[in-house]
Amino acid sequence: MPSSSVSPASSAPLIFDVHLLRQRKRRALAAASKAGARDGGFLRDHAAQDVRERLDAVERQFDHALDLSDDDGKVADLVAQSPRVGRLTRLVRDECLVNTGQVPTSVGAQEHLPAAPKSLNLVTSVLGLQWVNDLPGTMVQVRRALKPDGLFLGALVGGNTLHELRDVLAAEEDETTGGASPRVIPFVDVRDLGSLLQRAGFALPVTDVDTFTVRYGNLFVLMADLRAMGATNPLVHRSRRPWTKTRAVRAAQLYAERHADPDGRIRATFQILSFSGWAPSDVQQQPLRPGSAKTRLADALGTYETPSGEKPNG
Repeated sequence: MPSSSVSPASSAPLIFDVHLLRQRKRRALAAASKAGARDGGFLRDHAAQDVRERLDAVERQFDHALDLSDDDGKVADLVAQSPRVGRLTRLVRDECLVNTGQVPTSVGAQEHLPAAPKSLNLVTSVLGLQWVNDLPGTMVQVRRALKPDGLFLGALVGGNTLHELRDVLAAEEDETTGGASPRVIPFVDVRDLGSLLQRAGFALPVTDVDTFTVRYGNLFVLMADLRAMGATNPLVHRSRRPWTKTRAVRAAQLYAERHADPDGRIRATFQILSFSGWAPSDVQQQPLRPGSAKTRLADALGTYETPSGEKPNG
């Protein structure tokens, strides 16, 4: 992972098939426009509302902001309504998303931000950055694009998400083929997210976790929701073996056996990691230098401090 003192790596490992991801997103967008379509945005809406509330709680104005949520525009529209935000633009990967919201939009990759250094004082992203091939490098670019004391605020899907589905798909594939391949995208752990923010050069990093369970009638209903999100498997190294009806039925049976409640409904875990970090600035609170404390801890606690090398009494 690159540190804040080096440029983002130009040869980051290719995790996602960007062309396939674009196809899946387009299909989900087209399906959502039809009458009676499934709501594939419940996870995004939950995270976006939390980001908006945290943004409104910051007592300052953000005149130049950029949203990297790469969705149908609902996140940027919600952020733009905040009294804290002035001019907001959004960046999306696909031109089909340009006219889906009210906020001015440009097309480009999040791994190559079209923002000059120190040109923004707010960057937001809700459930968009888990699709980038170079997350550490993207974070470095965000930090460089922020003015001193600028804010990076958003949410990612967390590492415990869909652990039941990963378990079931791996078991079915091992049973059927004698091996297993990745079928669910890798998610960031909350501890790793905090480390990534620090290594990208952000000050005062904060992360939080919100885990909740959604219950479904069966695996096929869960998969319908994932398709509505455009979130089915876009991994470069995904299995090319055909996913037959027989295999799908067997996976549904395993899911019901391993992760169902007494009423027969299955459980699916979703985890949202909220994060914030600030571009370093002299106006921010700084840690004290070692040895600069003016009050002894023992005095504050009302206890006796045993000198080094002296055995305590009693």
